[in-house]
Amino acid sequence: MSDKKASPDYPVHEFIAARWSPYAFAGRPVPEDDLRSLFEAARWAPSSYNEQPWSYIIATKDNPEQFQELLSCLVEGNQVWAKASPVLALGIVSLKFARNGKVNRAAVHDLGLAAGNLLFEATARGLVVHQMIGILPDRAREVYAIPEDSEAWTALAIGYKGDIAGLPDNLKERDLAPRQRKPLSQFVFSGKWGSPSPLATKP
Repeated sequence: MSDKKASPDYPVHEFIAARWSPYAFAGRPVPEDDLRSLFEAARWAPSSYNEQPWSYIIATKDNPEQFQELLSCLVEGNQVWAKASPVLALGIVSLKFARNGKVNRAAVHDLGLAAGNLLFEATARGLVVHQMIGILPDRAREVYAIPEDSEAWTALAIGYKGDIAGLPDNLKERDLAPRQRKPLSQFVFSGKWGSPSPLATKP
């Protein structure tokens, strides 16, 4: 569990309140059994037509060459801190339905659902995960021979929360800053766009 717990306006599961995305990672390796369970959680996420359009490429520091290859698929700003994590993964999405070859408009949404399951399982196991959109999809395609109808969409750094002392100052500030979210009234509407639902108003 983290020490940066959210302060929700309404009750939520403790793992949702505890989950956050640190920049500082400890060097401690993640047991293989825990990693299997994280991706097993992703496996059981819902998806349109049960298509399961997600795939993952994983690299751990147990194999330095593979780790460096995956690290090279991140933008430079993310490499600065992600290199300290013991596990990196790329989230790959298949953009067409395998069942009929048509465009799957839900594919990226479904990858997100899989990631949500993975994050919940990670938090339950005392792990932290930092998701990144800052990747180099073309580099990933070159390195891993990703098929034409699939694309690297996100990256994940997985491990244990570490000491912020080794981070650049701007990232230290982010790790120390309190967690904030928009209130429900700004995104839960009724009647028309922008009109807050009565559900979004505190009693």
